[in-house]
Amino acid sequence: MIRIAITIVFIIVCVTMSALVLMQEGKSQGLGAISGAAETYWGKNKGRSMEGMLVKLTRILAIAFVLLALLLNLSMF
Repeated sequence: MIRIAITIVFIIVCVTMSALVLMQEGKSQGLGAISGAAETYWGKNKGRSMEGMLVKLTRILAIAFVLLALLLNLSMF
């Protein structure tokens, strides 16, 4: 019974993490990085923006993904 619940949570984490990764912007800065034009107010305060929140949530879900995968693997025995 617990294995089924963990599997359902694992599937939810997988789908949510996939959606969050697809919502994020690309990390390539193009030619603006060469001249220093990429360093703007938004570049410095990215952690407080929506993009920063998406990155933090993706990291949390990635950790949950790994832990749940290990837990499901260990529960097979």
